[in-house]
Amino acid sequence: MTLDLQKFYQACNPSKTLVVSNPSDRQYYIDFSSVRGGEIIKELKENITFFSPDEPTCELFTGHIGCGKSTELLRLKAELEQEGFHVVYFESSQDLEMSDVDIGDILLAIAHRVSENLSHLEIPEPSGLTKIPVGAARLLMTEIEVSQTSEKSGLALVQLGIGKITVNAKNSPEFRSKLREYLEPRTNSILDVINKELLEPAIYKLKQSGKKGLVVIVDNLDRIETTTKPWGRSQPEYLFVDRGEQLRQLSCHLVYTIPLELMFSNDLNLLTQRFTVDPKVLPMVPVRFRDGSECLEGMALLRQMVLARVYPHLLPGDRLDLITNIFDTPKTLDRLCIVSGGHVRELLRLLNDCIKKERKLPLSGEVLETVIRNYCNQMTLAITDDEWDLLRQVQQQKWVSGDDGYRILLRSRFVYEYRDTQGSWFDVNPILAESRILQR
Repeated sequence: MTLDLQKFYQACNPSKTLVVSNPSDRQYYIDFSSVRGGEIIKELKENITFFSPDEPTCELFTGHIGCGKSTELLRLKAELEQEGFHVVYFESSQDLEMSDVDIGDILLAIAHRVSENLSHLEIPEPSGLTKIPVGAARLLMTEIEVSQTSEKSGLALVQLGIGKITVNAKNSPEFRSKLREYLEPRTNSILDVINKELLEPAIYKLKQSGKKGLVVIVDNLDRIETTTKPWGRSQPEYLFVDRGEQLRQLSCHLVYTIPLELMFSNDLNLLTQRFTVDPKVLPMVPVRFRDGSECLEGMALLRQMVLARVYPHLLPGDRLDLITNIFDTPKTLDRLCIVSGGHVRELLRLLNDCIKKERKLPLSGEVLETVIRNYCNQMTLAITDDEWDLLRQVQQQKWVSGDDGYRILLRSRFVYEYRDTQGSWFDVNPILAESRILQR
């Protein structure tokens, strides 16, 4: 069987999120829930569909950037839709400047995306919502305005007006600053208007058409940068701890992604009190257990993730018989899986770079080792002496604390989190573990 190298490369694109509801993407999807410490997506779904279908809920979801959260959230979207819910999923990074976010920005982004998604619904004219962009534009003395002669009305008009505001806010620091002066004292009234004029009427109409409710999934808020607000509070703690109660006041089912570092914050207990739920963490796919022995099931699933990109229509056992069509030896595939540390995007990045360097199949172990050395070299350039000491402690103890140094290691993906029946444990990124400094 002749393999198409270009098609294989494209199928391994690390920046592409698999949309499980799309058959062409679903063929590549591997369910890692059995080795990730529990069926997290099933829990999120049942908290909505079984325990509180008719009451607003709010869930928090986190994990390393690139570990597969977006793919799992799109799986959640598909499963909720199968259960009869209408789901609005959007990537907040498209509406927000992630280094500078405030509560009003998030609320406007949600209002924008929901009104855009549900613009076909005929609901009472949302006069209060349409006043928000008009009032902001007048106060800011900008040229942005929602024309009173516009042919649009209802939610389409809201989507148009708020959309213009969010685009300008993302692109201009000065505009964001002035906009917040307008929004901040009106936050509670904006929440009330979004609930009364958008969410509640929309849910009523959706239920009339046979839907069970409305779920809004706000992805990529985990990518909010750890900048410090002028008063000294970190941006993630300010948004999700200090203002978390407002984020959960929207009258629909909500799922927010949050930065992983909040799991190591001194305010974690306060965070859970604000949202009345424990954040769900999507850990790495284990390639080893905490005692260093190989995790056979995790490795088997990672092999299938790679092989499915070439042979999506074959059974798992049949794919294994064809490994040497893709790699010079099965050991090369295993080496790729182990050095990825079970980070799915990192695995695909390594694989893509091997394909670009080799430019033919099968891929060789020599090229893989060259790619690993390059990655390791790039990562070590950024590490300070203090961080090397912390990394050695992680190697020995398989644990991290809430110390700022450890949070930097996690945010930089120098350390990965895994989960088993005993709970969380941590280890150094296997690529970084290749460094001679850690092998001394």
